[in-house]
Amino acid sequence: MKMKINRCKLDKNTQRKLVEFFVAEVTARTAANLLDIQPNTAALFYRKIREIIMYHLDQTADDIFEGEVELDE
Repeated sequence: MKMKINRCKLDKNTQRKLVEFFVAEVTARTAANLLDIQPNTAALFYRKIREIIMYHLDQTADDIFEGEVELDE
């Protein structure tokens, strides 16, 4: 299963800009001011990005630690 952002009313260009600001570690409030959107909208989008990152990190961790583990003597 692929986790992605569903039901987002922001246009794709605004979503792309928010992702760029997220990567650049710009706060959600500042990004909202620059893009002229509501601060709560940007904060919600940032939270969704964090949830997706957490989901994919958990999937990667499950793949890495899958299988048998041998102990060295």
